Amino acid sequence: MDASIRQPAVAGAFYPADPGQLTAMVDQAIQQARNHPITPKAIIAPHAGYKFSGGVCGQAYRPILNRSNEIERVILIGPNHRMPLKGMAVASQGFWATPLGPVAIDWPSIQTVLEDPAVTVNDAPFAGEHGLEVHLPFLIRSLAEFKVVPILVGTTAIADVARVLRKLWGGPETLIVVSSDLSHFLEYDTAVAKDKATLKQIETLANQGVTTEQACGWNSVNGMTALAQHFDLRPTVLQYQNSGDTAGGKDRVVGYGSVAYEYARSATITDNARSSLTKLARQVLGSALENNGNMPKLEIGGVTPELAAHRATFVTLNLDGKLRGCIGSMAPHRSLVEDVATNAYKAGFGDPRFPKLTKAEAARVEVHVSILSTPRVIKVSNDQELCRSLAPDQDGLIFHDGNHRSLFLPSVWESLPKPEAFIGNLKRKAGLAPDHWSANTRWFRFSTESFGD
Repeated sequence: MDASIRQPAVAGAFYPADPGQLTAMVDQAIQQARNHPITPKAIIAPHAGYKFSGGVCGQAYRPILNRSNEIERVILIGPNHRMPLKGMAVASQGFWATPLGPVAIDWPSIQTVLEDPAVTVNDAPFAGEHGLEVHLPFLIRSLAEFKVVPILVGTTAIADVARVLRKLWGGPETLIVVSSDLSHFLEYDTAVAKDKATLKQIETLANQGVTTEQACGWNSVNGMTALAQHFDLRPTVLQYQNSGDTAGGKDRVVGYGSVAYEYARSATITDNARSSLTKLARQVLGSALENNGNMPKLEIGGVTPELAAHRATFVTLNLDGKLRGCIGSMAPHRSLVEDVATNAYKAGFGDPRFPKLTKAEAARVEVHVSILSTPRVIKVSNDQELCRSLAPDQDGLIFHDGNHRSLFLPSVWESLPKPEAFIGNLKRKAGLAPDHWSANTRWFRFSTESFGD
């Protein structure tokens, strides 16, 4: 560690150099943002000049206020813009100056990743670099006391980024900030379509990686996706805009998105959102009954980000304490509100195990909704290993073998409390013998947020 202080490179250009103006600008961006019921472990936020992306950046930082007093360390990671860089770089200084005061660098944490061959101390790419610096005023205004680990990512494997982030993952005291803009210099409508597809990839933790044409911080984003899959995080896109919406023309725009990651096991949508989804499921059933059992036309618009998020759901109908229908999605591919509406209809009118719902039944049926986390592969080679790896009452389980697929929600543990029976019956549900195992057998676990009547 060098005892010197890194001076701001873009104060007065990307953001105000005057402390009072800077404080007012950052506070306004954060306070005007929607207060989502999220406690993020990580965020993605843009790094353009504040007049272009400050509002989207403020939306990323607003949920941080929910845990501002417990965060002591920030892992700030993003792309270099000024010169070629092989691997990842950290700077030698002990502090970074800002118009709002200095920020201390967490050198004990940096020492742990300097053992990694992909990370070196290299001040050169930090000279004039804005991608990490622009986040410091937002962090200062969002947190109490904290230290930062700034990492620039150059040409390196996604596995390298994921490995370094995992070493720094920590607990509730650690926040990860991924700095990235989206597409660059496309025409407005083209950019919107491309950026929304990119944000869908991020929100669904898609295995196909984001490319350099989709996001300048693509390596950092993909490393974050890998760890979100591993640690069972649930991403939510909070806001999207581009420079054509804020302070530029629409012929060549740059896209900006804010995303928050929270642990799926503790993630919840608001009570109002839960109530809205349960009512929607009932409305779909009622409308279908009035429409000769056909799926009603959905007109969904103006929903909040938590309802617009891409989620996989199951809708369960119970009647007099017994199952009356249960249909769902194994992986996220459409908005939460659309998925619940579609699966509610199918649970009432498309479950092959039951006749179509009647009006008399609809008046008494109970509706339950389960939001699934993104399925994570379980690497086992036999049933015994799988039994030992499961967490009864917590894990949902998906079975794949060729064209045979089946799923049990965590609630099924109530009737099948022993792992051996849970696994055997899931195979039987897929149309195979309880002791079946082949080279094509694949298992996935997930968690759920469940609510309803």
